[in-house]
Amino acid sequence: MTPPPPRCAALGAPRARVPGPLARSGFPLRLLLLLVWTAATTQGHPRSGPRISAVWKGRAGQDRVDFGSAEPHTVLFHEPGSSSVWVGGRGKVYLFDFPEGKNASVHTVNIGSTKGSCLDKLDCENYITLLERQGEGLLVCGTNARRPSCWNLVNGTVESLGERRGYAPFSPDENSLVLFDGDEVYSTIRKQEYNGKIPRFRRIQGEIELYTSDTVMQNPQFIKATIVHQDQAYDDKIYYFFREDNPDKNPEAPLNVSRVAQLCRGDQGGESSLSVSKWNTFLKAMLVCSDTATNRNFNRLQDVFLLPDPNGQWRDTRVYGVFSNPWNYSAVCVYSLGDIDKVFRTSSLKGYHTGLPNPRPGKCLPDRQPIPTETFQVADSHPEVAQRVEPMGPLKTPLFHSKYHYQKVVVHRMHASRGETFRVLYLTTDRGTIHKVVESGERERSLVFNIVEIQPFRHAAAIQAMSLDADRRKLYVSSQWEVSQVPLDLCEVYGGGCHGCLMARDPYCGWDQGRCVSIYSSQEPVLQSINPAEPHKECPNPKPDEAPLQKVSLAPNSRYYLSCPMESRHAIYSWRHGKNVEQSCEPGHQSPNCILFIENLTTDQYGHYHCEAQEGSFFHEAQHWELLREDGATAEHLLGHARTLAASLWLGALPMLVLALFVH
Repeated sequence: MTPPPPRCAALGAPRARVPGPLARSGFPLRLLLLLVWTAATTQGHPRSGPRISAVWKGRAGQDRVDFGSAEPHTVLFHEPGSSSVWVGGRGKVYLFDFPEGKNASVHTVNIGSTKGSCLDKLDCENYITLLERQGEGLLVCGTNARRPSCWNLVNGTVESLGERRGYAPFSPDENSLVLFDGDEVYSTIRKQEYNGKIPRFRRIQGEIELYTSDTVMQNPQFIKATIVHQDQAYDDKIYYFFREDNPDKNPEAPLNVSRVAQLCRGDQGGESSLSVSKWNTFLKAMLVCSDTATNRNFNRLQDVFLLPDPNGQWRDTRVYGVFSNPWNYSAVCVYSLGDIDKVFRTSSLKGYHTGLPNPRPGKCLPDRQPIPTETFQVADSHPEVAQRVEPMGPLKTPLFHSKYHYQKVVVHRMHASRGETFRVLYLTTDRGTIHKVVESGERERSLVFNIVEIQPFRHAAAIQAMSLDADRRKLYVSSQWEVSQVPLDLCEVYGGGCHGCLMARDPYCGWDQGRCVSIYSSQEPVLQSINPAEPHKECPNPKPDEAPLQKVSLAPNSRYYLSCPMESRHAIYSWRHGKNVEQSCEPGHQSPNCILFIENLTTDQYGHYHCEAQEGSFFHEAQHWELLREDGATAEHLLGHARTLAASLWLGALPMLVLALFVH
């Protein structure tokens, strides 16, 4: 039997294989190796994923707090710079406090439903769906047994504000979006439970209550809304991002289309009876996120994060969009508000071939002027602009795409030790983990690197909400079981000395006084790489330390396997015996170890084995084993003790690995 093929999976730490009845047949071990190798080879592109995977333990009692019971629907509210996190759950509002250097705490405030008429027990709950700061208090809104209501929470005291239609949905599963801007409130939530099922974008509090026409969107799912204050106050815009059913019913066309819509914040409605209560400045444009090189299109918008320009130029605000395709691959595309604004100002209308009226559709008018009826009618019947919104950069392609299914994104702009600017993306996956991806340089010459995958919870669970605090340099994430405070400068997860620290390419971390430390922990600049291709060359010692020698004595004709932990998923790991490479494991497979299986140990197979890792120009020895010849008497003595243990271990592992293969 030849050794297992490349990209084999790990089965555990090295151990001697004694030739008992189970081992002699070779079948269970061959089957196990085949199963895990098959699973490992179905994982997709090797370097699109994170370089390392880290199990973050956190500080005991300081970084994680449980709810006490499962919370199937949560909403999270956090104000930058505060140590407090508010979480709305089922009939409760939780206040988590994470003081620096002290144990975290949680306090709860009960806000149960006023049990009105409800269809079943689930409908009788009060699911909190909205938390928003208002003055000295916190506005709390929830489903309230299908009678959406709000409360004011001040210093632990709850004051009922009564029913508030449009502030909370009738069910926590409904797609809902609420936007506050001063005294004005905008909402996508329907006001009537059994009527008005067509989703609309409304102004529910302000000068004039307005709503979008029922024909301008097809089954929209709203993602994000924002107010953009432009150069002239009358020109201020509302932009909201959504996906909707594709009007193109061709079987080869995607089911969904991703959009951005614009409204003039000062829209006063129209002049006619048909337009007086409607938004008269609505236009929508398609968001394009496709990679022509691989012919991959990403049509399903999942999340949006807006990163303001540090100089206050609204046109340079970056819009990060997370998209997916039918195979659950993901892409991140980056747009600018300036490009979006230009598309709406200059594009013709899709399907409209006559001269545009004056003022043109979508134009904001000064002095609270109403939109002429003709302009409204043209925009209402042709709401989509012909030009599409494309990503930034000369190639108009995604920032990157990945085999992972991303769901949420936040972005932190930070300055490294030497002053370089980086944008760090935190992306949640459908596996309940967070990917930390660094973007450096400008869009035309930007470099993107997936640094690390972080498990933020004690127990793996879906991430329901995530909030970034740039002031405290923390990431707050919640699942149905707990809330975690994850540091942005998570440097202790990088092993391997100076070389391992710098190869991580984490802009928050550097090498100082023999440790991989946060750049914020030192008054002086720490050692960081300025060469993203060869960061290890910045280390004082250009050559990493050799692996310590480990020895094991084995009887002739034994079965044995050597296991080498693959710390970097971007490296090629090879087992070398003398001058021969006996086994090579490629980057990207999910197995944590590179295994060399020896079927029948012969005289030529004794000696030194080196596990060597090659990552770009960085080469280091990960493990060094010496297989020594063992005399027959000792081997016979060990045989009786090992036979029963070997059989039970393999038979116990078989169902687990068959299940793993089935999942893959």
